Amino acid sequence: MSNSLIQSIRDRDPANPTTFEVLFSYPGFHVLGFHKLANFMWKNNLRSLARFISHLGRFFTGIEIHPGVKIGGNLFIDHGMGVVIGETSVIGDNVLIYHGVTLGGKGGKGVGSKRHPTVADNAVIGAGAQVLGNVRIGAGAKIGANAVVTFDVPDGATAVGNPARIIECKETKKGAYGLPEEVLQDSAMVEIGKLRAEFDQVKKELEEKK
Repeated sequence: MSNSLIQSIRDRDPANPTTFEVLFSYPGFHVLGFHKLANFMWKNNLRSLARFISHLGRFFTGIEIHPGVKIGGNLFIDHGMGVVIGETSVIGDNVLIYHGVTLGGKGGKGVGSKRHPTVADNAVIGAGAQVLGNVRIGAGAKIGANAVVTFDVPDGATAVGNPARIIECKETKKGAYGLPEEVLQDSAMVEIGKLRAEFDQVKKELEEKK
């Protein structure tokens, strides 16, 4: 794998790792080596061997990538544990994926059909997010942590929540996990609003019983 991949990881990781750290301590870097070999075997119809190599990659890194997945340049899987990427997924260039993410299918279609997501260039998928089905995550789009996405997300848009919804925000300053601070604040305010509404309802019911 090229030096550009290592440099792209160093550039995107706030921990500012050294080249040595990336080479020897980053499972998101290691798994791409396993996948490159597994994908070569898969394309040459050595399916059992490809799956075995993929299995080894999961064993050593905690990241499961099906040998059939198409991956562009400079994919960075940060932390990585628990990531699952299904067979017909397509991942563009410079994509950033955090731990616990699933790019999965929803079932119901036969072998050879497109069942898994397509993630366009420069997209960011936050920790624990589930992107399911033959959907497209647009170029530069951002998926919030723990979001459940079952629809196309336009280029540059941000999706948060379960079920996910598209929100509008001006990206000024980035907060945790590569998401704009406005998104993080919006998610927190939504939850606070829900708790406040529940509290007001309980308070009202208690007053009515007096």
